[in-house]
Amino acid sequence: MTARITRRGALALGIALVAAGAIAAVIVAFAVPGGSQFPQLTPRAAPAAWRQVMLPNGTAVLSYPPSLRPVHSDKGAASVARLSPSGTYVVYLNATPRQGDETLRNWATFRVNLLRADHAASAHEVSAAQGVRFRGGSGSCVIDDYVTRIGAHHYEELACLAQGRTGASVVVAAALASQWATAQPMLEQAVAAYALR
Repeated sequence: MTARITRRGALALGIALVAAGAIAAVIVAFAVPGGSQFPQLTPRAAPAAWRQVMLPNGTAVLSYPPSLRPVHSDKGAASVARLSPSGTYVVYLNATPRQGDETLRNWATFRVNLLRADHAASAHEVSAAQGVRFRGGSGSCVIDDYVTRIGAHHYEELACLAQGRTGASVVVAAALASQWATAQPMLEQAVAAYALR
């Protein structure tokens, strides 16, 4: 009788320890800053109904859904967006040739620092990954969030530096933080469809 109780007690203790370990793992995963998992991006062609625009230098093709429209962008870049009635960017996709000192190795830090130096009052890395596969190449990506200096608009973005055979380019997929959960699957799909030449 005593041996049976001891075995049952040991089994109960083992189950309790496993459960406590699982709970601790969940707490650690959510408590560690930047502990968010980077999404799995699987390179694949965009849906047939999507439109495409090639970078003027011919190094990459950006695919986008019909719900987005071309908007003004810097020379040599391609941008599409969905705007609010007041003209605020709600969802935004952009592709531009590599232009600075960004590298696949320093991309996450470079992007967050660029946002802070350019037009963000604050910017924070959420998660990052290197060795991300693209159609025709590979790259490094970062998910970050930032608040604009003008208008204090809060955005979440997925931004990647991608290297193809003929050159490197940056693809940015962003949305207002309030719209990110809804827009994220489509934006990830657009980044996964980004084709390098």
